[in-house]
Amino acid sequence: MDTGQMDQVKTTTEKFMDTAISWLKDFLPNLIGAIIILIVGMWLSGLIANIVSKAMKRAKIGTEVVTFVHSFVKIALKVLVIVAAVGTLGFNIASLITALGAATVAIGLALQDTLKNVASGITVLVNKPFKVGDYVQISGFEGTVTRIDIASTHLLTLDNKEVIFPNSNITVNNITNFSSQEKRRVDLVFGVAYDSDLKKVKNVIGDVISGNEKILKDPEPFVAVSELADSSVDFTVRVWCKTKDYWDVFFYMKETVFKSFGENGIVIPFKQIDVHNS
Repeated sequence: MDTGQMDQVKTTTEKFMDTAISWLKDFLPNLIGAIIILIVGMWLSGLIANIVSKAMKRAKIGTEVVTFVHSFVKIALKVLVIVAAVGTLGFNIASLITALGAATVAIGLALQDTLKNVASGITVLVNKPFKVGDYVQISGFEGTVTRIDIASTHLLTLDNKEVIFPNSNITVNNITNFSSQEKRRVDLVFGVAYDSDLKKVKNVIGDVISGNEKILKDPEPFVAVSELADSSVDFTVRVWCKTKDYWDVFFYMKETVFKSFGENGIVIPFKQIDVHNS
């Protein structure tokens, strides 16, 4: 390599170094600023989300709502921090926001059903038609609510099956909540033979009712003849109890009334069918 070529390489190298140094002088402060924004911004995002969560807990808002809002606030703030950091590096924020908007629309179209479930989940969490631990009926299924997620609700049936409902299905169907009220009424029907002493039957049922402390005195128990059926005189029995005692009272009444009828000579008739030969 001759002297002229060496001078040319040297000149090119010097220009490159000068350009690099100039670029670093201009870019380095922005880079440092972006890093500081990211570090401080991410810390503040978590702090603000925690403050919002604590405020909601003090207001006695449900745990499920608090968890969702905490996650939403934290993610939203982190996105803003990232956008601010990118803007500090000299990128066009308007173009970035436009691109994010277009991406959001595309994702939204692709995830319509999921977003519908999320929106319905927010409705369930805010309106609280039921809570974890409640015994409910949804879309023909009965069971205890074990979990309420932002997109789905989990139900455990009496035979230990887990039923998972998309929340969008819950908001458009009727919901029966058996646990929302402090008291529940137990409705029963007992049939006796037509030749039974009806007053005695009422007294026996009354004694059974009086024998269980879980059956409430107010509202007052109800016992009356409700139907003259084909093979029996039917008594409708309505008693009230605390919601948590419903099944205890239900099975107590069924078993104890049956035993008491037998002890007092009250006949529970079988269904009779008359067959005539032509």
